[in-house]
Amino acid sequence: MALRISCVIFDIDGTLTRTNELIFASFNHVAERHLHRTFQPAEIVAMFGPPEEGALEPLFGSENVPRIMDELCEFYRTHHHALAGLHPGIEDVLRFLKSRDVRLAVFTGKGKRTTDITLDALGLAGYFDLIVSGTDVTKHKPDPEGILKVIRTFSLRPEEVLMVGDSLGDIKASRGAGVNMAAVLWDSYDSERVRNAGAEYVFDEVAELLAWLRTHIN
Repeated sequence: MALRISCVIFDIDGTLTRTNELIFASFNHVAERHLHRTFQPAEIVAMFGPPEEGALEPLFGSENVPRIMDELCEFYRTHHHALAGLHPGIEDVLRFLKSRDVRLAVFTGKGKRTTDITLDALGLAGYFDLIVSGTDVTKHKPDPEGILKVIRTFSLRPEEVLMVGDSLGDIKASRGAGVNMAAVLWDSYDSERVRNAGAEYVFDEVAELLAWLRTHIN
């Protein structure tokens, strides 16, 4: 049965891209340089929700955030090729959806600066009709503000929209916006909890998502 999906919204980290290692390394680069310590991945994940500036402020102080953010972004940009990449098959998914005239959007907790670096470095920016970063909303995931912004921008009904993401925050945001949710586990940091969180659809591999889209979208 074909779905009436007019728009698909993607998360970035762990969904479109393999960027978690780069995020952890970038954060620890500035932490080690200025705080003389590093953080475990779980500790870093727990700090995010707001974009990078919001995670840095409690550690470095608001007056130092612009300088620390410049250093973090420079490391992030310089090491992007070595530590990040696209998940295999993602461009096939994006090309298929574009061929069916489905609008594509991004809703990510990343700030605008790191979002732009990643999308440009991996050649993804041109696929998307709208990019909503953590800098573009006042309420961050799991709040649905970013999804609702996409819905308003394109005058959509919630039932026309599919959110694709790898986190509990993505699932909660999709529920808050009333859209369908495809939970993807190929690079989820919390895969078992995400698997069991009640998303309408769950996919372990990119190829499974693509096969499902080919079956369900005319």
